Order: sequence, then C-alpha cells, then structure tokens
Amino acid sequence: MQSPTADPLDLVREDLREFAGYRSARSERLDGGIWLNANESPWCNPSDPDARLRRYPDPQPEALRALLSDMYRCRPGELLAGRGSDEGIDLLVRALCRPGQDAVLVTSPTFGMYAISARLHGARVVDVPLHDTPQGFQCDFDAVADAAEANAVKLVFLCSPGNPSGTLLPIESIAALAQRLEGRAVVVVDEAYLDYAQAPSATSLLDMQRNIAVLRTLSKAHALAAARIGAVIADAGLIAVLQRCQAPYPLPGPCVELAVAALAQPVRAGSAAHIQTTLDERERLHAMLASSPLVRCAYPSRANFVLARLKEPQDAFDRLLAAGIVVRDLRSSERLGDALRISVGTPEQNRAVAAVLGSDGVSA
Repeated sequence: MQSPTADPLDLVREDLREFAGYRSARSERLDGGIWLNANESPWCNPSDPDARLRRYPDPQPEALRALLSDMYRCRPGELLAGRGSDEGIDLLVRALCRPGQDAVLVTSPTFGMYAISARLHGARVVDVPLHDTPQGFQCDFDAVADAAEANAVKLVFLCSPGNPSGTLLPIESIAALAQRLEGRAVVVVDEAYLDYAQAPSATSLLDMQRNIAVLRTLSKAHALAAARIGAVIADAGLIAVLQRCQAPYPLPGPCVELAVAALAQPVRAGSAAHIQTTLDERERLHAMLASSPLVRCAYPSRANFVLARLKEPQDAFDRLLAAGIVVRDLRSSERLGDALRISVGTPEQNRAVAAVLGSDGVSA
C-alpha cells in the first residue's frame, strides 16, 4: 500500500477550514499569580473548600491527552479528548458535512447516534445493511465503497466490534476501503468495544491512510461511563479542525481527575483482569443463550454483550424484567424485531439470566 497524498483537510467544509473557533480564557497559555481573565468568582463555593471547582478547566488537559495517546498508540497531536464517543461523532459530522448536500454512510444494524447526528446537522443518511449470516452480521465493503462514491458521502461510520451485532471487522478490509475512498470520504472506525476483542486497532493505519478516524471511549472496559471521557484519533490537521469546532470547556475537571487516576498502570492492570473475566463470561452467556429453548439464534460476539433473537421476545423480556433483570429491547429496530441485547454481567448476574431463560443446565 502506497503512502497517500490526499489531505483530509480537503474534505472539511470549505467555510470551516480556516475557522478560528472560540478562544476561551484557558486557551491562552499565560502565566500569572492573579487570574482575572475569565470572569470567574474570586471566592470558592462553600461546598468546595479545596477550590477544585472555581476555575474553568483546561480544554485539552496535557496529562490526560498524553495518557490516552500512549494507550491508543498515537501522537498527542492526533488525539482530541471529548465527552465520550458521542461528541466525536457530532464533531466529525459538523466539520465535514455541508447541510443539505453531503451524506454519511452507516451499516445497519448499528449505533443509532451516527444517523441522529447526521440528521441534526442536515446531512443525508445512506444505509448499506450488514448481511445476516449464520456466522454473524457481515459487512459488504465493496457495496459500502460503491454507495459512498455514488452518494456524495463524506463520512463512513463503521462500528468494530459492532453495536449491536458484536462483529469485529477485518482491519485489512478497513484499510482497503479507506484507500479506495481517499480524497472522497473519511472512514470512521468506532472502537468503543475493541478492548473486548483483543484485536489490532485501526489507529495502526493512520500513518498510511490519512482519511481514517478512530473513536475510543473510557465508558466500557475502563468502567467510567459517568465520567464521559472519549477520544477522536485522526490526522493532526483534522484534529485541529475538530478542536476549533468543539465547545470551549468540554471536559469537567473532576472527570479528568478520575480519568487520569484510572489510567495509572496499577488501575489499568485491574481493568485488564475485569476484561478477561468478561471474555470468559461472554462465552458462558453465549453458550447459555444458544442452548435455551426460548432463543432462536445467539450471535457470536467480540464485544461485552450478546445479541439474541427470541422465539417469543415479549415473553422473554417480561420474564427477565419480572426477575429484576433489565436488558436492551431492540424490537423497534429495523431487521431486529425479535431481538434482545444482553450485556455481559458478573458471573452471578449471568447465572440469573440463565435461570430465567432456561438454558438446559448450561448456566452452571
């Protein structure tokens, strides 16, 4: 594969390529002992005696950015920290898609925020559905490329592992798609669940394919969903554009402190142990569902959940809810009218699911 020549900045909305964005008080790298440039209160809130909350936070904290770039194996300038993966999706659509003209491509069934962000920004949504096979949902990359070329698609959203499919996409196919769409579209790989797949990240392709962007989050494997910390990893020039489109203070200080503490090596070792337990339990949950007389089909998964089609989905959902077990009801989704998505819980929680669905003894 040859090194690409196309600059992804050429895909950015022309009116935003030189857009300076808002320069907040914290954007100015100034030193001083008396800070009177941000109209903050000179007194602490009585509930905050340590003065942790009085000042506006750093828009892109260097310590967090360094830890994330080290973990995701990219350069700090290639990473933008934000509010979960959702903000990254929104920023990409906002920066690249001209309302009423450009489109994004999705592969259903997939994460709903891609299409929602597109519609909120006036971009069309092109859907190239995944193929439902006995081996799981599969992506037709040639069909994706054809549709992207024919429909003025600026962003191709690929979820790997997929939500709710659980399918891991071949990294070689992602690279080939990005190469074919070079100069036309950015291929966005949402890797929210990649920690559970133990597979190479698409960040490894960035040096060869500048039209790839990767989404990561601390909400899943690092158990920080409430902190809302995620990242976009992409070409440094594109990252700079996204940062200029971002809100002035996207990362609350206490959330950043939690994330920095969670990324310390001893804590990350504990997260790794929980990931391994989740992988073991995922196989048990899948086997249980596959053997249940109530289940029509349980799809293989590389994420921390299992997608299952039920013979009587309402009855199964009601049984689980009566036992105090809440799962994701996907029956309102097109092509998933009989499906539930069940997250992998603790061993005890998974046994409770098995007890409700009647797994022919596999729950033990």
